[in-house]
Amino acid sequence: MKLHLLIPGLFWPETKRTEVYSDLSLPALERILAKSHYTESRSQAIEEWLCQAFGVSKQQDWPVAPIMLHIDGTDAEQTRNEYWLRADPVHLRIENNHILMADSQIFTISLKESMQFAEILNQYFNKSGIFFLPLYPDRWYVRINKTPNLQTRLLSETVGKNINNLLPAGEDSSIWHNIFNEIQMLLHDHQLNQEREARGELAINSIWFWGGGIMPQVIRSTFNQVWCDHAFAHALAVASGIAHYPLPHDATVWQHSTGPNNQLVILDTLWGKTQYKNIYEWRQSLSSLEHSWFTPLLEAMRQGKISQLTITALNENHIRNFVMTPSSLWKFWVRTKSLSNYAK
Repeated sequence: MKLHLLIPGLFWPETKRTEVYSDLSLPALERILAKSHYTESRSQAIEEWLCQAFGVSKQQDWPVAPIMLHIDGTDAEQTRNEYWLRADPVHLRIENNHILMADSQIFTISLKESMQFAEILNQYFNKSGIFFLPLYPDRWYVRINKTPNLQTRLLSETVGKNINNLLPAGEDSSIWHNIFNEIQMLLHDHQLNQEREARGELAINSIWFWGGGIMPQVIRSTFNQVWCDHAFAHALAVASGIAHYPLPHDATVWQHSTGPNNQLVILDTLWGKTQYKNIYEWRQSLSSLEHSWFTPLLEAMRQGKISQLTITALNENHIRNFVMTPSSLWKFWVRTKSLSNYAK
């Protein structure tokens, strides 16, 4: 059986801060990495990596919205040739000359609230041909009658960052910049946000447009099974007809449930911690992965239950790929080294 682990945020993005690895006990992970064949490639967001893994080509954007629609409750055939954008609720905060963006990882919003916010926006934009559709509390969509000349940035690329230089580009970008500004003015002091702030919750004071496109004709992958809690990976698996399952608690449970196939497992608990620079929780999550995944997987490699283990670590700087086989364990001349050595 071949296993591919996709782990966004395995390495801390600030490469000079090696102290974040201090006193972390990661013997299994460090042994796996030391015994693996190592390569690097250019940085990719998780959605881009997944699109390429499932044979999805980039349109103007990576077409996240139309693919996600089909697990969020719309008819696949009815929307197949329509252009859709994700339009997710976000919180913006101004610091000095920067506008920082936060997504639903750090705020909560109910479906009722989402529908109320969407109704406000739809009343305002009803003559513009823009209709907001909140199918999930934090996953909204916009259908565009005519495909715009527009390139957007993935939400995962913009979280926790200054968005001044990350706004949509293209011939129609000025239109969407105006829409973006109008939404902020409309929501800034709205009663719904006043009620949220009175409850100690972050205001929903903007919408992030991203992942636009038309449903691809073909979606396929070399993976036979996908295990994850990542919504977009789940949607790709559904669209390609691949068996997909929620992420098990640990590798031992996974081994008892899986078959002798080419498996993709996405461990993304570290990702949000790196986006929001939460070192303490990142260290805790990494230690948890050591015990629940890396230690039992190393033992499975020793027993020959896994014929190839690939770890793909995504972050803002570049992608690190580690490929290990059972014979790699015989490389007695290769010494293990601290995780911080790979992060430089």
